[in-house]
Amino acid sequence: MSIHQDARQIMDAALLAAQPDSAVQNALKEINLNENGRLIVVSLGKAAWQMAKAVSEALGERITKGIVITKYDHVMHELPRFEMREAGHPIPDDNSFAATAEALKLVQDLRAQDTVLLLISGGGSALFEQPLIDPDELKDITDQLLRVGADITEINTLRKRLSAVKGGKFAQTCQPAQVVSIILSDIIGDPLDMIASGPAYPDSSTCEDAIRIINKYDLKLSEKAMDLINQETPKNLPFVTSLVTGSVSVLCKAAAAQAEKLGYVPHILTASLACEAREAGRFLGAIAQYHQNSDRSLAFIAGGETVVRLTGKGKGGRNQEIALSAAKEIKGLRDTLVFSLGSDGTDGPTDAAGGLADGQTADKLAAIDLDIDQILQANDSYPALKAVDGLIMTGPTGTNVNDVSVLLIKR
Repeated sequence: MSIHQDARQIMDAALLAAQPDSAVQNALKEINLNENGRLIVVSLGKAAWQMAKAVSEALGERITKGIVITKYDHVMHELPRFEMREAGHPIPDDNSFAATAEALKLVQDLRAQDTVLLLISGGGSALFEQPLIDPDELKDITDQLLRVGADITEINTLRKRLSAVKGGKFAQTCQPAQVVSIILSDIIGDPLDMIASGPAYPDSSTCEDAIRIINKYDLKLSEKAMDLINQETPKNLPFVTSLVTGSVSVLCKAAAAQAEKLGYVPHILTASLACEAREAGRFLGAIAQYHQNSDRSLAFIAGGETVVRLTGKGKGGRNQEIALSAAKEIKGLRDTLVFSLGSDGTDGPTDAAGGLADGQTADKLAAIDLDIDQILQANDSYPALKAVDGLIMTGPTGTNVNDVSVLLIKR
């Protein structure tokens, strides 16, 4: 097979391993749900539909009511006893607020024998939101954070203080019912108070942390928002049980296993990649240069979530920038390829999952008068990669456990 065919098989294997179905079903075996009370299911995030489907199949009529809150075009079909709601991501919109209001109604007037089963996946911070400030200001603050390249932990530290449901506040609303959270982690290290901004987990961040972030990026907030920033979040939620069922390590291990089946010697570099996307691409390219004289096929794998510092107004995403940046470094290298993709099937505000580049990509771009440095400066990786058949298109995958980047050297 060609190196491109190998790459596709590795992508498919990684995404298949990261599907939430079996992970959710295994988590359900570890928890004891009160048989006498009502069971309310709230599923939120990019993988919300898939997680709700797994719970629906496992628990059936045991479910009293449920709601799915996910990204646009991520609902595959209706599920019994569940309401389906799609909303904005990465910036919350009016549908985010309306869906969250519906979820809050579901958990009103619960009793101690009732249970709220909360299914959380990446993207929940934007999709599950009831702002305590004007929604337009919340959108503006989120946009400010994205534009300066703030990481997800920094973004969520502020979101929790400006929201009625984040930072453990949703769990407080569910009292006196028990709350059980099953979580697909999309943040390096699986910090439970940061995934989807921790709607049902004690908040480890402090007011001082939030103020430090505001000062670091010189963010502009109203007086009302600053008052909320200075109000502390819940630090103790004894009626909540939380289980993490998946993370980026699953992606990396599956990619490595498939690469080995295809004859590559796999090396997992890290499952904690958290630098600027362009730098990650350069780093993978530098590894390719160093190992060009290898007499064995090699696969280098990195999982995590990089950031993009916006310097232009083009169209693209972090995984596309990794591939495009790597293209410059692997120019002319034989049987060498770099791909990077988001496990949820979307990369930034695009319909691509990520990008792919090989030793000929740079020359193909140059042949149509496209300069890689200028493209990256404009953050316009999507049309450039599209022009050279370098976009990875998967559609919604049903999961969301960070990104995986792979360098292949085929011998």
